[in-house]
Amino acid sequence: MWFKNLKVFRLSPTWQPSTEEFETLLQKQAFQAGQFSSEPLNLGWAPFFDEEGTLIHKVGRHYLVKLVVEKKLLPASVINQFAKAKALEVEEQQGYKVGRKQMKEIKEDVTAVLRTKAFSIYRETRVWFDLDNHWMIVDAGASSKSDEVIGTLAKVLDPLPILSYMTEQSPTSSMTSWLLDETAPDSFTIDQDTELKSMTDSRISVRYANHSPEHDELSKHITAGKTCTRLAMTWNDRVSFVLNDAGDVRRITPLDVLAESRENLNSDDAIEHFDAEMTLMFGELNALLNDLTDALGGEKKQ
Repeated sequence: MWFKNLKVFRLSPTWQPSTEEFETLLQKQAFQAGQFSSEPLNLGWAPFFDEEGTLIHKVGRHYLVKLVVEKKLLPASVINQFAKAKALEVEEQQGYKVGRKQMKEIKEDVTAVLRTKAFSIYRETRVWFDLDNHWMIVDAGASSKSDEVIGTLAKVLDPLPILSYMTEQSPTSSMTSWLLDETAPDSFTIDQDTELKSMTDSRISVRYANHSPEHDELSKHITAGKTCTRLAMTWNDRVSFVLNDAGDVRRITPLDVLAESRENLNSDDAIEHFDAEMTLMFGELNALLNDLTDALGGEKKQ
């Protein structure tokens, strides 16, 4: 139920739409199954809860929305096979070989026809808008998914109120210093999952899983030109996560100290229970992000 991965962005403080205003804008890009153009993906906003029917699920001053992506299963080998067969037919009709430009047109036509018959796969990406603290959080581990979210929002929000989130110190240099100094920042502890990569050749890396490397060993790797690109940490004994070199907060897990609070959220109504769980998550993750920002030297002014 909690977000598992955080791609973190800032919202312009002046962007304060009402639920109705934001809903109207998102409806312009509502998801419709099977609505493919020339693009291989069909994207749009879908109701966060089917029983509510609205695209936005509101919890206090927080908006939750869901981007649905439909992709056709259409391997390149299948396209090439049908295009080759079609090219042979065209050659017989016109009496000479198909040229490069004509072959490209045949492939495009074949792709358009096959796409209407191909099976679809669907995936969802959840997005959290915090209007008071000015965060936009995408629950995604890959940048491509957050790019899809921002690209789809850009079609209905003008100007786009989304800003990059940058800290004074880079996550890589900070994580490397914490390891080298054997000192975690205030409110955090360092856990047993670390990855070091060469600054000159990204193919060279060392990973420690469920194991804390000896300080001398770490020093040798860092002296040899490696930096920390992924580090498992725990915040206030409440939430564990992995910080990476892009500043993404991944593999979020609420710990046992929150178990009692979560047990008290029980409700017979599924949506009421969800809202209570999200309210707890909003508070914990907002505090975590604020402390992490401080640990990284504060936020850069934009």
